[in-house]
Amino acid sequence: MTTLKSKLITACVGLGLAFGGATTAFSQDGGTLEKIKASGEIVIGHRESSVPFAYLDDGQKPVGYSIDLCMKIVEAVSAELEMDVAVRYVAINPKTRIALLANGTIDMECGSTTNNLTRQQQVEYLPTTFITGTKLLVRKDSGINSVADLDGKSIAIAQGTTNERAVKAAVEAAGMDVKILPVRDLAEGMLSLETDRVDAYSSDHILLFGLISKSKNPDDFVVVGDFLSFDPYALMVRRNDSAFELVGKKALAEVFRSGEINDIYGKWFDPLGVPADDLLKAAFTLGGLPN
Repeated sequence: MTTLKSKLITACVGLGLAFGGATTAFSQDGGTLEKIKASGEIVIGHRESSVPFAYLDDGQKPVGYSIDLCMKIVEAVSAELEMDVAVRYVAINPKTRIALLANGTIDMECGSTTNNLTRQQQVEYLPTTFITGTKLLVRKDSGINSVADLDGKSIAIAQGTTNERAVKAAVEAAGMDVKILPVRDLAEGMLSLETDRVDAYSSDHILLFGLISKSKNPDDFVVVGDFLSFDPYALMVRRNDSAFELVGKKALAEVFRSGEINDIYGKWFDPLGVPADDLLKAAFTLGGLPN
């Protein structure tokens, strides 16, 4: 009898620990706002060379258009939680950004990411902040004016991007023989072009203009071709976290509605000579409508 009683006690203690552990895990997974409140910090995933959206300045500090917009959300989070929230940055790239957001390593992605339905199976997006599309970056003397001129040549593309899918689809449709060099990010893609490892590099057209602006010899390069895709950029947040998502939407809506977006946009895009087109202006207007 004593042995049976001991076994029952042991079993109950084990169950209690199991359920207690589950309760603790659940309480720690109460959403991004609770996570930020408990830690006192928000973790922002940023790109390192996505000019002018998110890149490292001369002091190795993350700066850019997307970073400025994310700081507006940080301000809104601080107001929502009624506390000063510290910011911690984590570098990401096209291959890691979604995984690091989904697993909780970062709380928000501030880079140059296209919103599409496939990715929405894993993450959620805030309102559109930019609209771009896939084009080619080449040397001016390359003789390449569009994707049709790539037959027998090589091109660098970041893996897991909408650009990769767009270029591969165009190459396959034309029946061309094109060597594709997978690269990790924009910096590696530009380096492969500058060192003549490839004949072209493909990414979103605005990022290509950014690469040219930061190049040692900007007059050597040109962006060419028709758009192979159209890509709306948006900041990524976690799925199934409506409370944090709402804070982000409200913060951006105020930026759009007040017209502050024009100053932020001009700060980063005027130096590149890229004005906001009618489609992007309409996106800003729509993003500012919820009140």
